[in-house]
Amino acid sequence: MGMLQTRFTREFGIAHPVVQGGMMWVGVAELVAAVANSGALGFLTALTQPTPEALAKEIARTRSMTDRPFGVNLTILPSITPPPYAEYRAAIIESGVRIVETAGFRPEEHVAHFKANGVKVIHKCTAVRHALSAQRMGVDAVSIDGFECAGHPGEDDIPGLILIPAAADRLSVPILASGGFGDGRGLVAALALGADGINMGTRFCATREAPIHDNFKQALVANDERATKLIFRSYRNTARVARNAISQEVVEAEGQGRPFEDIAHLVKGARGREGLESGDLDRGIWTAGLVQGLIHDVPSVAELVQRIVGDAEDLIGQRLAAMVQSAPAPVAGVS
Repeated sequence: MGMLQTRFTREFGIAHPVVQGGMMWVGVAELVAAVANSGALGFLTALTQPTPEALAKEIARTRSMTDRPFGVNLTILPSITPPPYAEYRAAIIESGVRIVETAGFRPEEHVAHFKANGVKVIHKCTAVRHALSAQRMGVDAVSIDGFECAGHPGEDDIPGLILIPAAADRLSVPILASGGFGDGRGLVAALALGADGINMGTRFCATREAPIHDNFKQALVANDERATKLIFRSYRNTARVARNAISQEVVEAEGQGRPFEDIAHLVKGARGREGLESGDLDRGIWTAGLVQGLIHDVPSVAELVQRIVGDAEDLIGQRLAAMVQSAPAPVAGVS
């Protein structure tokens, strides 16, 4: 196997242009260390930890399992009672973490604080205008999230096939392609579209090290690309989640024009977490992307990353290279 190197791998000191982004309840030490040990870049999810002190402990626990680079995701959510973001930031910086993935609402103060402390920042965006704003803020890379993604795709509904090259045309910092990636073909496509790597969430959930009940992993294998629902569209806070009894009920309630208060009890994070732990697929909503249609097994993280990179290198070096024909020699007597 060769080495697939990009601006992103060089600037962030990793072997492979593959990233495991922040995922609520999933981005914990066992998964992140496995991703780091595979040569990819993994992110702990800060807000999965109940306190900044717990996050510092989780960072230390991850360090005990890997000597390779990993980062922390800090998602900024508009909230009446926001978590103590400044304390979470301090825990990240004081723990010596050098890479952070930010996402969400008005990240300026967070980006400025991290940058002032020598931390590299990747900001996750769903639109080119947001990516340009993040670049002006001084981020080191942007993750651009197409409509195929799990979680929040924004309200523009632009798929990766357009969004990634549209971003690449305008940005000078490295770009990670997010949303719909799960195999070597996707990695090659992302690179061809102008990205410097891929960011995967759903695909990493269907690995042996992901800290969720096996029922969810088997559901990701069984589900096809149609098995998601877009919820909260009517509240302009669209989220792509797996199709189940709860997401169907939410969509029906929205169709009747009912307010968020009527469904809030169904979509509470605690319910989703209970499901991930107990194996009850209909306990709450759970996040999944269209890439479910490309997930056919539950490998180890190391096997998955090796397969993606190996398949990508074969695709570039053999199949695509074979399509580039040198011009045939002119035939004698034919002008």
